[in-house]
Amino acid sequence: MLTIHAADELRFGWDDSAPVKGGAVVVEGARVAATGPLSELQERYPGARVRRWPGVLGPARIHEGPLPDAPTPRERIHAVLKLGAVAVLGQYVDSPELRAAAERNDVVILPGAERRPAIIQTARADLAVFDETGACIATVCAGRLVHRRR
Repeated sequence: MLTIHAADELRFGWDDSAPVKGGAVVVEGARVAATGPLSELQERYPGARVRRWPGVLGPARIHEGPLPDAPTPRERIHAVLKLGAVAVLGQYVDSPELRAAAERNDVVILPGAERRPAIIQTARADLAVFDETGACIATVCAGRLVHRRR
């Protein structure tokens, strides 16, 4: 199923100086199918479900420090997703249970933080939406909506 994630502003990277006002990302399965202004994407993909978010839509983040404390490995991974991150550094995934929880949720375990998150057509659909305070409104991990603030 095609889903269009739209927001007040789209950023392809967080250091990107040219945001797209009223931008959107088309997600097909686990991949980015297209990006651009919402009106154009709705014309190109008339049957797609549209999710509209207030705030700024951009690439999901890399959680670069220790994972938040929580009672279970699953809850620790979910706490990362709630922050708008879909990747963690391997040095902080220090148990088989935590590694298994990350893998079950499609959270990427990176050897280091050398990667810069970006939205790229045909790449894995890892997205996050942030409000004006920087709080995460929604997280999409490998095309699946895994967190939505109520």
